[in-house]
Amino acid sequence: MYSSMADFSVNLYVFCRRYMIRHEYIHNDKFEFEGGGRIEGLKVVYHTSERPWAKGDSRKVIWICHALTANSDAEDWWPELVGPGKFFDTEKYFVVCANMLGSAYGSSGPASVNPDTGRPYYFDFPLITVRDIVRANILVRQHLGIEAIDLMIGGSIGGFQSVEWGVMEPSRIRKMVLIACSGRVTPWLTAWEESQRLALEADPTFRECASLKGGEAGLRCARSIALISYRSYEGYNLTQAEADEDCLFADRAGSYQRYQGKKLADRFDAYSYYYLAKSADSNNVGRGRGGVEKALADVKAETLVIGIDSDRLFPVCEQKFLAANIPDAEYMEITSKFGHDGFLLENEQLINAISPLLP
Repeated sequence: MYSSMADFSVNLYVFCRRYMIRHEYIHNDKFEFEGGGRIEGLKVVYHTSERPWAKGDSRKVIWICHALTANSDAEDWWPELVGPGKFFDTEKYFVVCANMLGSAYGSSGPASVNPDTGRPYYFDFPLITVRDIVRANILVRQHLGIEAIDLMIGGSIGGFQSVEWGVMEPSRIRKMVLIACSGRVTPWLTAWEESQRLALEADPTFRECASLKGGEAGLRCARSIALISYRSYEGYNLTQAEADEDCLFADRAGSYQRYQGKKLADRFDAYSYYYLAKSADSNNVGRGRGGVEKALADVKAETLVIGIDSDRLFPVCEQKFLAANIPDAEYMEITSKFGHDGFLLENEQLINAISPLLP
């Protein structure tokens, strides 16, 4: 979810050949949402390795759950790890990543066209929970004919999905890596999310629902707020210090905030952002299952939980809690000056940590 770097590779790799192939799954039955409401024709966009999956395929399956404003093309936002010959080798493994419900990248959400009106759903779309996202992913798994996932990995809200899936289908997930996430939303996280939603609401065009560009100024502000939670004091001071020590007004960090806000607004819409930020508040693996500890005890996957020492959004105490309550889970900690975004930047440390679990 929470990444200022999720789209950093788009321009760099735009002219390169892609090895993750885009697909669309359409659910022909009604899809009921956990919080109420239903839609017909639910669509999930997903990417897979180039060579299709077939019954009896001997390749191991790696399923990647993406972060908040990323997409299902994991090769795009994790280029150092995903692709032919890379750590998650798309030729050796069958790699899958499904786009979250509510996203701006093709899966059903508030930006989708409501067949009853011919206009985007906007706020008529049902609220989305993490469980809804996982249930939609399971539909894709079933559609592909995949009986077991050899390695599931997710960071941030991708980690929310992974741990929820590990509880929902414990016999299907053999190994699991959870990075910089938690089993239940904290008041701290909800406060960050609400601050971003308040920024959207402060833009008068947001509730007008006149076009998908509504709330654009609010989205830029929301992104700026989010960035502060993704990074750290050390990271900003390291990368955004003024070149001129005698400058009258410091602005390099301010320019960075404005740039990142515009960059997101150019590729995302405020309505999708609102829904995904709201979905984070639903994260509670223990809801209706007797509590978080009891739910985590049902996980059967061999699990590695990774924390980031400078992460202020998901402090390492949350990952230690996961590791302590998932049977036989291992906890590892990586070092980064870049806070929560370290899960997209500290590639060498991640590879070293995950390698023993790679099927």
